[in-house]
Amino acid sequence: MRQDPGSDEEIMEFCQRNYGVTFHMFSKIKVKGKDAHPLYQYLTEQTGGKKIEWNFAKFLINREGEIVERFPSKQPPEKAEEEIVKALA
Repeated sequence: MRQDPGSDEEIMEFCQRNYGVTFHMFSKIKVKGKDAHPLYQYLTEQTGGKKIEWNFAKFLINREGEIVERFPSKQPPEKAEEEIVKALA
């Protein structure tokens, strides 16, 4: 989404300082267009081909590696709790 112009290290430092992040974070990758990472190409194709519109689009994948659901960026994760619990069962 090209929102964070900083390096991975700068972004991590910002998140630690401002949000108290202590978990591992992924590196920046492209998620849209012809240069999108293959994982996001696959996830998008397998869920109807609709492009990722904004940050925090979510894909739920079950234990077998199957895509169960795609949730829009504006949907809080807690609203998907029932689906997440089923996928982890």
